[in-house]
Amino acid sequence: MSQTTTTMRERVPDDVVEDILARLPVKSLTRFRCVSKSCNSIITDPIFITKHLKLNLNQSESSMSTNTHNGYLLYTTMDSSSSSKELCTVVCNNDRTLTQVSRFEIPSFFDKYIIVGFCNGLFCLASRQKELCHIVYLWNPSIRMFKKLVATRFNRKDNERAAIGIAYDSLNSDFKILRIVCNAMFNESEAEAEIYTLSSDSWRKVEISMESLRGCAVTEPKLGTIYCVWGPFTFYNGALHAFASTVGYSFILSFDISDESFHEIMMPRNHLDGVTMNLPKLAVYKGLPANFIFAHDLGNVRNGSVLCHVWVMEEYGVPESWTRKFVIPMEWVRWEHFFGCTNNGELLIKNATGLVSIDPESQNQNILAIEDANWVAFSANSMESLVLLDGDRESEREEEEEKNSNVCSMDDLGGGSALGSGGGLGSSSSGLGSSGIGNGHSRATS
Repeated sequence: MSQTTTTMRERVPDDVVEDILARLPVKSLTRFRCVSKSCNSIITDPIFITKHLKLNLNQSESSMSTNTHNGYLLYTTMDSSSSSKELCTVVCNNDRTLTQVSRFEIPSFFDKYIIVGFCNGLFCLASRQKELCHIVYLWNPSIRMFKKLVATRFNRKDNERAAIGIAYDSLNSDFKILRIVCNAMFNESEAEAEIYTLSSDSWRKVEISMESLRGCAVTEPKLGTIYCVWGPFTFYNGALHAFASTVGYSFILSFDISDESFHEIMMPRNHLDGVTMNLPKLAVYKGLPANFIFAHDLGNVRNGSVLCHVWVMEEYGVPESWTRKFVIPMEWVRWEHFFGCTNNGELLIKNATGLVSIDPESQNQNILAIEDANWVAFSANSMESLVLLDGDRESEREEEEEKNSNVCSMDDLGGGSALGSGGGLGSSSSGLGSSGIGNGHSRATS
């Protein structure tokens, strides 16, 4: 056997072998690691992991351009036979039917955590529990590997809440996590931010600095200190986006994932005229950033109806380009039960009927064949990943969580709109594999 293997290696150059392996699915590659030491060395090499992810990303984007489907739905449900929680992925076909792509059992030790973001096969989890709020996990379900990150413990008088987003920095070939912490009591203390980079395996604090916060002759009015940022984060045009507030203003805060700069995007002054009890949520509508505002239907208050105001930014970064495209009447729906839009612009909502898609133009409702979903998310594309191949296996997980004495809670976690598929789901961000992935716990640095 060894003689045959040697002969094959002599006939086939290493670069050709690597090129062939890079085009194979993750499931096959994990098996081929056992074929030989040389195969294992190639597959676990960070450069190969990056190359494999690039090829899968290109393939995924090509699939999107052909319009063969309308994206992917991800959801969690309980397996009736084993009472374990499962992570499922289905593709949204053009005829509005669903086809299952994969099912994955969610490790039981993640019971205290929720998915707060995902990108190119990698998933970010955080906890709502006070003693665990500084613990963040990265998880790759396609290879059953995870990585534990220990974030900064901010010392605040009031309970804390955090917004968390994950994205891939294609310019620097690195995954990054943005974590913004503020007081849960919404007082005027300044929000604090830190960034985790997978290549350095460390956290570092960053200042939320924008010219508009200070005010100047060109930028008026002065926005003041940001005291609240709430997710989920939406990735678009190379930046993470979430709603933020100062004492007198609310706006969209963007974070450029490559140059790590913050910017503000203002909404039109009149966008809330005549709107009461509004609950906004960001999403991507037909390739453009959009703000979906759920408000009471004042003409039908008794029936508990709501109106969904759909504002679309037709030119990114230009506040004057915001346009109210639709006002959609619907039965009462909870803010967190809006999951985004399919590639063709249909709204994904969970209402009394169940999980449905709504065409904003015709306002027709289509019932989706998904029952008992505990959590739902949408992704434009689907891809596998080898990222975290040198991490910790699910079966080797620590039995005891590291405890934190700092009193804090995560009432609102950014990026809640994400759970992965069997091979991992990519987000709307373009992403590649990390060229440097450490194992063990991350460290916080100033």
